[in-house]
Amino acid sequence: MSILNVSHIQRFSTGDGPGIRTTVFLKGCNLHCPWCHNPENIRADREELFYEKTGKRIPYGTMLAPASAAADVLEDKEFYIRSGGGVTVSGGEPMLQSEGVAELAAILRENGVNVLIDTAGCVPWSSFEAVLPFVSDFYFDVKAGSPAKYRELIGGEMALIENNLRKLVLVGANVTARIPLIPGVNDSETELRQIGAVISSAGVRHADILPFHRLGSAKYEAMGLDYGFKNTLPPSRDEILKAAGILGAYTDVGIE
Repeated sequence: MSILNVSHIQRFSTGDGPGIRTTVFLKGCNLHCPWCHNPENIRADREELFYEKTGKRIPYGTMLAPASAAADVLEDKEFYIRSGGGVTVSGGEPMLQSEGVAELAAILRENGVNVLIDTAGCVPWSSFEAVLPFVSDFYFDVKAGSPAKYRELIGGEMALIENNLRKLVLVGANVTARIPLIPGVNDSETELRQIGAVISSAGVRHADILPFHRLGSAKYEAMGLDYGFKNTLPPSRDEILKAAGILGAYTDVGIE
């Protein structure tokens, strides 16, 4: 039996898939995106965030059996069924805990609840094979368009990511590419065309742009960390639409 390292469980989450959903955030990530808005999920260790202004302390990290996590989220089963929603497993990188995720997804599937996995895909293909019998819906982050940028800035291997993306499409999974639009990182026309080519060559039919925001800034402060993007402005509406226009030459594009 597996154990899941759960950061926290968020009910009625938005932006994590269709319908009313609960998101199970798992702790631990093998990438280091400098703009990450969930820094509490990067390390696998249990952590406590201290918000000095309010004096509030919030712990993150609990070891749960998949059956226990399933029992928790199934309390809202009727909301999922009526709204066409379900449970999203995110992180961190949930595929680092693929065995536990598979157990959780199996229980939820038996109860008629849709499961969606939000992943950056930088894991062995065997991790996806573990969950595919129970999961067909994936949000797959594509953060950069060149191997050098993936390796040096994000810490991932682009060849592995591309291979997993292509295989998911080939086995018939429902894959939505998600592109975080980060000013000064991947918002140039050259970079966006490279990303578009990656998505198109993998056969992905839809991508969503996720415009950069600074909502995670307070978390960095509460963790005693410096946030390198704290002074970066979110992209303007025109900049977002321009990016959508460029990517639209490669696949159907939406904006989250």
